[in-house]
Amino acid sequence: MRVTGIVAATLISLTLVGCSSGQPSAVLNGEGATSGGIRTEVIHDPTLNNMAAFQVPVPAKWHFQGVLDQGGGTCVGLVTAVFRATSPDGLSFMEQMPMLGWTWGTGIAGKIPPKNGCLPLKTAMSARDFLKYMTATLNVAYVADYPLPPEMQAKVQKSLDDSVLPYAAQYAAMHRSPPKPIAQLAGAVVRYKNGTFEMKGRLETKVICTEQYNPGFKSVVRGMPDQPGWNSDDCRATVIYLAGPEKQYDALIKLWDAPEMQGSGSAEWNRAVIDRMNRIATERMNAQWAADRQADAQMNAQAAAQRQASAQQFNHDQAVRQQMHEQFLSTMQRGTDMSMARAAQVANTNHTIASDWVDYSLDRQTVLDPNTGQLSKVSSSSSYTWIDSSGHTSFQTNDVNADPNGTLQGTWTRQQVVHGNGAQ
Repeated sequence: MRVTGIVAATLISLTLVGCSSGQPSAVLNGEGATSGGIRTEVIHDPTLNNMAAFQVPVPAKWHFQGVLDQGGGTCVGLVTAVFRATSPDGLSFMEQMPMLGWTWGTGIAGKIPPKNGCLPLKTAMSARDFLKYMTATLNVAYVADYPLPPEMQAKVQKSLDDSVLPYAAQYAAMHRSPPKPIAQLAGAVVRYKNGTFEMKGRLETKVICTEQYNPGFKSVVRGMPDQPGWNSDDCRATVIYLAGPEKQYDALIKLWDAPEMQGSGSAEWNRAVIDRMNRIATERMNAQWAADRQADAQMNAQAAAQRQASAQQFNHDQAVRQQMHEQFLSTMQRGTDMSMARAAQVANTNHTIASDWVDYSLDRQTVLDPNTGQLSKVSSSSSYTWIDSSGHTSFQTNDVNADPNGTLQGTWTRQQVVHGNGAQ
C-alpha cells in the first residue's frame, strides 16, 4: 500500500492509499499474518448523510478503525481519511496519519497569521527532508531511504496538473494565473523497539506544495497606494506508516504492496464534496463582488448551519492537529543535526507518538492488563476500563469507585491507560 492522491478540482484533496506494481506474495507466518484473504472496509462521511467515502482493503483477520478528518478551518482545510489496521497479535500495523500542512507568502500574504494547526515552516520542504523531521518527531531511527518507483511520482504529478486544467478559463477571466501544484514522494526505512521486539517499518510521504500568484491592483482611492503582486504558498503532507517485527518486515511489505490492496474513493462522494465546496466558494465570490449584505447574511447562515452539523468532528480535528503541531514544533526546535545524531539513541526509546495521534483521531485509547500484559483498544469516552478473565468482554465507567467484581459475572481486572503502543 502506497501513498497516492487525487486532487478534486482545486478546492479539495482526497488522500487515498495505493500500491506498487507487482504480484501478491506469500503472507506472514503466525498470528501476525493472514491467510484468510482480504476484506473491504468503508469509511463514511457523517456530514454528507453518512455517505460512503473511502474503501480500504485490509487482510481479513486484521482489525480496522477509520474516520474522516474534515479539516475545516485548519491549515489543511481538506477532507482526508485517517485509519489504522492492526494484525491479530497487535504487533504489526498500517496507519494513515492526519494530514499536516503549513503556509507562507510574500507581500500581504506574508502578513496573514497562519490558521490553526499549521506547522512552523515558512518554505517548501522536500519529501525526503520532511520524513527526516517525522522520524525525529516519532522517536524512531532513520535507517535508509526507501526508493519509490519514478512512475508513481509522474502519476501523482499528472493528476495534479489535470486537476487544474478545467479551471484555466475561470482564472483567465479574472486575469490570474492558475495555481501551480508540485508533488514530491519519498520513503524511509525506520527502526525502533517495542518492549523486547526489534521493530522495522516504512514511512512514506506525499508532499504537495502549491503556489498562487496574485497580480495586485492599482488604487482608485486618492492617498491609498497601489498594491503590488504577491505569492500565496502552502504545502500539505500525507504520511503512511507500516511496521512490524523486523523478522516479518519483508513479508509485511510484500503483503501490503500487493495490487489487490489498492484503496479507492467513492466517485459519488467525491462529486458531492466538490459540489458543496464549489457552492460555498461561489456564494462567497458573489457576495463579495455584489457587496449585497442580504446575500452575505444568507451565506453566513448556511456556513453556520454546516459548521453546527459537523461541530463535534471539527473541534476534534482541531485538537488532533494542535497536538501534532506542538510535537512537530518541539522537533524543529531541537534541530535536524541533533535529531540525526540521536538516531541510535531514539531507536531504543518507546515508540508512542504515531499511535497516539491515530488513537486520538479515532476517539480510542489503549489500555493494558497488568496481569497478562494484553493491550486493548477501547473507547476514550470513559476514564476507567475493566476487562474480564476471557480478555474479550469489557466494562467502562467514569466512576472511580465502580467495581464489577461481585456485581457482574466473572472475574474483572482494572486496566491501566497507556500510550498507543503500550508504553507507560
